[in-house]
Amino acid sequence: MSTAPASSVGDKVVAPLARLRGFHPGWFGAVMGTAIVGIVGYQNPGGIGSLQDLAHGLGVAFVAFSAILAIALGVPYVWRWMKHPDAARSDLANPVVGALYGTFPGGILVLAVGIATVGPSLWSAETTAWLVAVLAVVGGILAVAIGIVFAYLLFVTPAVGPESVNGGWFIPPVVTIIVGLVLLPLVPLVSEPDARLLIVIGYATWGMGFALFVLVAALLYERLVFHPLPAAPLAPSLWIGIGPIGVGSLALIRMAQAGTGLWGDAAAAVVAVSALAALMLWGFGLWWLGAALLLLRRYLRQGPLPYGLGWWAFTFPLGAYTAGTLTLARYWHLEILEASAAVLFVALLAFWLVVSLRTLDAVRSGQVWRR
Repeated sequence: MSTAPASSVGDKVVAPLARLRGFHPGWFGAVMGTAIVGIVGYQNPGGIGSLQDLAHGLGVAFVAFSAILAIALGVPYVWRWMKHPDAARSDLANPVVGALYGTFPGGILVLAVGIATVGPSLWSAETTAWLVAVLAVVGGILAVAIGIVFAYLLFVTPAVGPESVNGGWFIPPVVTIIVGLVLLPLVPLVSEPDARLLIVIGYATWGMGFALFVLVAALLYERLVFHPLPAAPLAPSLWIGIGPIGVGSLALIRMAQAGTGLWGDAAAAVVAVSALAALMLWGFGLWWLGAALLLLRRYLRQGPLPYGLGWWAFTFPLGAYTAGTLTLARYWHLEILEASAAVLFVALLAFWLVVSLRTLDAVRSGQVWRR
């Protein structure tokens, strides 16, 4: 699509409509990547007391900005399905682009976690719980639905081959894992039977998402070992695998802690076993992060990476792993993990800044609208 200035009234009308038809499914990656900065920042990685107020302010600002992005991007997201359902369905059936639809419920769910994190400092507990509950229902239903539909389309599309496998396929699994985290703030506010139901749903969606993560990881590993590396535009997608690991380890601890009133005498054992499992999973993430850095270095040595909305894959997965690291640091009371979380958070801020500036430049130039 041309990015030249409109030269007539007709051109001015057509250009926005053409942009709506080609609106990229990956836009909500910006919501996920921005909200996670606020979630982690609010917790003051590094635990430096003098930075507590700054950390809280930073966290609130990023979560608020992610909410604005969600509204601004959500309108064309939904409108496109209404006005151009053929184009939207075509993207969903695409093995490279289709998985990016998972960023829509992903953005909703991560925003819900952000509101649960910073909300009590802004509103009443009732208002925060209401907002989280609404976003949890909408995001949770869409997360499971998109995960099932995208997998089904992969099953029935004959053109899908090993070269189609990419890190974007991790998005539906990681989004499903997030569902449990969104439900946890509601557990103390409901009756015991309802709390038990929320915990059950959390573990069920964790199992659904993590099992899918393992299957996709096996496919991607085989693709990377036995086939040439993906093209440069897909390089950022290789970072997405860090996301399910970070969210998965974080959710294991949080769900065990949230369910202590339901475990009875086994509560301490459940939390301890969950923390051990989370730590082992975190170790796998350390391997993945190292591999992702080496692969990124290799791509960069071959030339600059072409910009695309997939660059937001550098933000949320790293943020999720940082959040998992911080939670483990404070559970195990290990200063080295706390310091590691602080270093990871600085890297996250740097990635977010670079990706944001490149996205703004692409919007200004019109590059981001080209499909």
